[in-house]
Amino acid sequence: MTTPGRFLATACIGLAALVGAPSSGAFGQSADLVLCDRIAADPSDPDKPADVKGVAEIAAGDVATAIRFCKVAAAGSRRAQYGLGRAYAANRQPAEAAAAFRRAADKGSTAAMVELGLLYATGTGMPKNEDQARKLFEKAAEAGNPRGVTNLAALSGGAGASGAAADPARQRALLARAAEAGNPEAQYQLGLLLAAGTGGGKDATGARALFEKAAAQDHAGALERAGFFAAEGLGGDKDTTAAKAYYERAVALGNADAKPALERLRCPHVIKNKQGQVVTTLCW
Repeated sequence: MTTPGRFLATACIGLAALVGAPSSGAFGQSADLVLCDRIAADPSDPDKPADVKGVAEIAAGDVATAIRFCKVAAAGSRRAQYGLGRAYAANRQPAEAAAAFRRAADKGSTAAMVELGLLYATGTGMPKNEDQARKLFEKAAEAGNPRGVTNLAALSGGAGASGAAADPARQRALLARAAEAGNPEAQYQLGLLLAAGTGGGKDATGARALFEKAAAQDHAGALERAGFFAAEGLGGDKDTTAAKAYYERAVALGNADAKPALERLRCPHVIKNKQGQVVTTLCW
């Protein structure tokens, strides 16, 4: 005869097997939230528990399941509400995704603020509104979300519908915070600002160091810039060997600017005729 205690233990073991034996931190959560996390959590979401891996994209075969479980869990979790938005977006339901992201953002989810801002910035599922996008990115950035910072930087080149341009000095400060936290995109964007003197003084040495940090994390744009700074001796010693290595890695990652730069480095001497036409190049 099975005792109630043994039946309960068997049921718990069965649930653990169903959700992939979650770690101890998951046992205080509902099964719906555990399953929502398992198939719809965003790896970059600051709300995500450390023991949840997350998925860059929700698998097509998991979308319906994600909507089902995240919708239930969303009643008590802003993380699940954000996951529901991701599931709707994967299911090509932009209006539903926007509504879910808005609910999660209203509850303080910075990841949802970024996604909602992207919908406003691109006019997906709603009228395009860069001012609203900027406000959402700013709010996420102020809360320390690295993607909020980098998306805010992406809007820095122009003004929104109200004509209010972004503040480059403020963006520089926000990028510095994200860069210090190790975000490669923030390191790259801040390096560009330092190199150009945007939002403050020029700092080639600081820019080069940031490009190299982001390059170490395989950021294609930073690899190209690190190669350029090394090739030209900007912000430090000239190092063609390092430049070549940076350019080669950038090319491998698909950076379009790095390929001609690498060729110029390999073939630095151009031979021209009397008419100024290129006859050949000398390559090493």
